[in-house]
Amino acid sequence: MAKTSEPTIIKKYANRRLYNTGTSTYVTLEDLAVMVKGEEDFVVYDAKSGDEITRSVLTQIIFEQESKGQNLLPVPFLRQLIRFYGDSMQGLVPSFLEYSMTSLTNEQEKLRSQMSETFGATAFDAIEDQVKRNTEMFERAMKMFMPFPAGESGDPSGAAMPGGQAKSEATEVTDLDDMKRQLEQMQKTINKLSDKS
Repeated sequence: MAKTSEPTIIKKYANRRLYNTGTSTYVTLEDLAVMVKGEEDFVVYDAKSGDEITRSVLTQIIFEQESKGQNLLPVPFLRQLIRFYGDSMQGLVPSFLEYSMTSLTNEQEKLRSQMSETFGATAFDAIEDQVKRNTEMFERAMKMFMPFPAGESGDPSGAAMPGGQAKSEATEVTDLDDMKRQLEQMQKTINKLSDKS
């Protein structure tokens, strides 16, 4: 189907069937996944209530892909994501993730060429570099929301910062340590795979 400027309307019925109004056919989650990969925009509405349910349907597609063994989301990432629900940082997470994915998408051709050249240190360096850039961007965003840098409140440890921000910084350090451990595990895995080839 040719791409149009308007998103395709998909209707979801009570029997869980999805109807593509653009092609006048019933479709599956797999069909919608193909549309996403083909960069064909669509919006999903509940046929009965008229509510937009695009987010939940896209989440279902991810769940289907994960359940097929195509594991893209690491368990530590999922745990951290769940921790952000209801947290004071929840509002910042979507923008950060969107920025990170856009950045990764823009860099994917460079990453692919580096990975095809060698599946060793070069590929890992490229991934590590991307993670570092994302982390730096996240830290800059965090500083925008903090009225005082550590120590300016009169306490060099930052413990007297308003809103319990010292605790947030401790959590942030722990999260960065977790990311470092994950990167080390990735490096070990890449090294093992390189040794086998």
